[in-house]
Order: sequence, then C-alpha cells, then structure tokens
Amino acid sequence: MSVHDFTATTIEGEEKSLSDYKGKVILIVNTASKCGFTPQLEGLQKLYEKYRESGFEILGFPCNQFGNQDPGSSEEISAFCQKNYGVSFQMFKKVDVKGKDAHPLYKHLTEEKKGILGEQIKWNFTKFLVDQDGNVVDRFSPQKNPSTLNKDIEVLLR
Repeated sequence: MSVHDFTATTIEGEEKSLSDYKGKVILIVNTASKCGFTPQLEGLQKLYEKYRESGFEILGFPCNQFGNQDPGSSEEISAFCQKNYGVSFQMFKKVDVKGKDAHPLYKHLTEEKKGILGEQIKWNFTKFLVDQDGNVVDRFSPQKNPSTLNKDIEVLLR
C-alpha cells in the first residue's frame, strides 16, 4: 500500500485521488490557523515555489484536534491561508489525524513512520515526506522548520 492508494476531499470540496501525484515528491502536513507553528505556512509556500517545477507538491490537511487551533470552516481556512501566507499548494478539507476517526491516509502515514509518541501525531505541523512512488520516507516533528528540509527534498528529486 502507498500514499497513492488514498483519496481525500480538497478544501474546495472535490474528491481527489492521491494517485494524481504519482511521480512527484510530496510533503504532507497537518496544518492549523491559530497555532504557534502557523507561520510555517510561509516557509512551506516558499518550498513549494522553489521545487514545484521540479516535481514537488505539498498537501495541507487542516486539523482541529490540538488545542482547538483550527475551528474555522473550509472557506475560512482557505481564505486565511491565502490572505496571510499566499498559500497556493493544495489544501484539503479538515480531517482528524489521530484517534479512531483519523483519516485513512493519516493512519497509513503514522503506521509507516512512527514518531516520539509511536504512531500518534504529536501536534500541528507534523510533516511526512513521500517519494515519487508513494512511499513514506521520513517524518519531521512540528518543530522542524520547513526551511531546513531543502536537502531532504533535493535528494528525492534527483
């Protein structure tokens, strides 16, 4: 099983197959609009702009499971991300990333790459790096600044 076997609903409400990203390096991030790490959206956008022409995508999944830090509707989240951080990478509808109602994609990601809390997602802005074949190759903590991911991304883009 790979990331390409899953589907998710875009923030615009369309069902999207992640197989559409075959052949691309993907960074999957659970985001939040009212979190201390929210400014990472700016860094994520810069990564996207730097590498998208080389076959890199970022998939953002808003989540409200950590401190109620993303309570807004899809429209509010989308407007916030675009207005404040110029986000143009694909955002998806709000999902659970842990617990019994976790999105199947997140169940897969956390089974493939465990973190400090095992399979559990610790907080907003946990990042998963996925290769062109849909394999989860790395997991980064919320504290890992997007600006430090260049080498990890470049290795996969070669």
